[in-house]
Amino acid sequence: MNAVPPGVEGSADARQDTPIDYEAFQAQPEFQELKSRFRRFTFPLAVAFILWFLAFVLLGAYNHEFMARPFLGMNVGLWLGLAQFITTFGITMWYVAFANRRLDPASTALRAELEELAAPHDAPNTTDGGIR
Repeated sequence: MNAVPPGVEGSADARQDTPIDYEAFQAQPEFQELKSRFRRFTFPLAVAFILWFLAFVLLGAYNHEFMARPFLGMNVGLWLGLAQFITTFGITMWYVAFANRRLDPASTALRAELEELAAPHDAPNTTDGGIR
């Protein structure tokens, strides 16, 4: 066992020998809020998209008359297939905007805190740019 001599508890050597308690870090309210915010956005949206895709597949498999009905120069099935692609791109753009606005700032702050815990305090801060 690596014992730390008295008076050295706050030194960089003592911090380097102490492993980071990742479970305690994950239990922080800020981390839990980030996970909750992510889940509140992604899970309902994923379920909605899967149901939308399943409806498209089931309509194509079991309701041929509806899918073959002409509509604005194409049949309904082609329009719904095109809507699948449009929905996918729309969800992607919506998620990117959400992540940039609501997830990335909190994630960056938590990452900086974790890097601070992992880095020896004698070394200069190299996380302000450059190659990592």
